[in-house]
Formats: sequence, structure tokens, C-alpha cells
Amino acid sequence: MATIYSIHPDNPQTRIVEQVVAQLRAGAVMLYPSDTVYAIGCDLNNKSAVERVRRIKQLSNDKPLTFLCPSLSQVATYAIVSDTAYRMMKHLIPGPYTFLLPATKLVPRLVQNPKRKTTGIRVPKHTTSLALLKALDNPIISTSAHLTPTEPDEIVAPAQTNISSAELFDRLDKLVDVIVDDGSQPNNRVSTMIDLTGDEPAIVRRGLGWEQAVVWAS
Repeated sequence: MATIYSIHPDNPQTRIVEQVVAQLRAGAVMLYPSDTVYAIGCDLNNKSAVERVRRIKQLSNDKPLTFLCPSLSQVATYAIVSDTAYRMMKHLIPGPYTFLLPATKLVPRLVQNPKRKTTGIRVPKHTTSLALLKALDNPIISTSAHLTPTEPDEIVAPAQTNISSAELFDRLDKLVDVIVDDGSQPNNRVSTMIDLTGDEPAIVRRGLGWEQAVVWAS
């Protein structure tokens, strides 16, 4: 049964942030809000926690995982950022964008695309997410709380249904260790995905903010 932490959406209480971070450092998997969808995540550098996230999401090891960083400077630690990529990212972050970039050696193999050696990174514009990131001082895995149902009455994808946060928490209660509740409700606002591994930026998924991304990709 997950521990629920109620946190202020605009001024996250330091005490609560530290309690959540302590759990993440110990290998916890959490459900938490972001500037797009509710996400399932953990400390990027905790292998067993990352493996649990994959099992919860039923993801094979050849499916890369996205993670959050608090700033562009930390992104450059985990990815190779070209001059073109840097200019675009500088204008778009923080925000609802996932950037596909060549991974550095600091990105665990379990997280990156095994064939392309790339990774997806976001810098969210979300007070709670940023507070957790800064306190943990490690990137946090971020995969949507969309779970594929195997039976009619099992967990369904919140991105496809109008469920409340209480319903989402109840459905994930036995799968995660921590639930971060800032009062926000589940939604289907996915991020815009931008491939920055080539010579020119390529928008591979249109989500929130895609119109602005098109301007900087052209």
C-alpha cells in the first residue's frame, strides 16, 4: 500500500519533499504529477527501481524511458547536446517537451534506446517536479501512468478516461510505494517530442506547445 504525500502545488513543503526524496533514494517507485500527465517514476540511478517501473508499465528492455532534469546544464551531463540542439532547447525549456538526444555514459543502459544509444529528456515547468528533482539531485524517470489492461476490470489508461486523481491513486496504490498529491487532476496532455539526434530538429510527436516548437525547428 502506497504512502500518500499531500504537497502544496505552489510552495512544496520542504519537510514533505525530503520525505519523498528519502524514499526515492531507498529505491521507491512513485506516482507524481507533472506539467503533462501523471507519471510513474523513480531515481534514474536506482537499477532495481527502474526495473520495477518497466514491469509496472510492461515495457521490454528495448523500449527507452524518458527522465526529467531540473535544468539545461544537467541535461548536458546526460546527453550530447549540439549547438543546434542547445539553441532550440534554450528557448523551449522549461516546458512540455521531450528531447531525444545521444546519451552519455552516465545514462544507464536500462533507460536508453539500445540500438540508437539515445535517450529522452525533459525539463518540466512544474513546481512539484522541480522541487523533487532539486532535492534528489538526480534525474527522475518519467513515464505516463498509462497501464495496459489485461482484464476488463483492471487498470485502464488515465489518458483515455476521465478519471479523478482519487480513482487513479486507488488503481495504482498497490503498484507504487509513494503517491505525490498536489491536488491536480489526471489529464491527457502529452509532451511534444523532438528528435535532436540528426543535423536538423524533427518533431516526432505533437503535444503541448508544438506550435512554438515548430517555430524553433524551422
